[in-house]
Amino acid sequence: MADLDGLTLFTAVKKRLSWLGQRQEVLAQNIANANTPDYRASDLKPFEFREIVRRETMQVNMAQTGSKHLEGERRAIRDFYEDNYTKPFETSPDGNAVVLEEQMSKVNETTINHRFTTEIYKKHLGMLRMALGRSGG
Repeated sequence: MADLDGLTLFTAVKKRLSWLGQRQEVLAQNIANANTPDYRASDLKPFEFREIVRRETMQVNMAQTGSKHLEGERRAIRDFYEDNYTKPFETSPDGNAVVLEEQMSKVNETTINHRFTTEIYKKHLGMLRMALGRSGG
């Protein structure tokens, strides 16, 4: 099948999956440091689907129409930013602010969202195949 990166929906779904993967890494790091003194749990800033779609559709690059023209600056969406908690729910006597129950809940939420996003991706691929007259998985 052809490259789907040109379709905004597929690009947005890929970015959502990337965000979910990066979030799992951050949450796993929080859990791994549950006994580290003075460790503060962190998380990624929320994924704003609407903002990603807006950036993808509004992204405009200059075209180089002559050999002496400057190419222009290519704009790209940066990786996702971490958001450190400023007020933890609980802090242990050694200063650790990781609440395992909270982290496990976030891991479960992220796993469910990953499955859901993957299903959306599969459904849209199936619709494209059907529109192209192709069947099968």
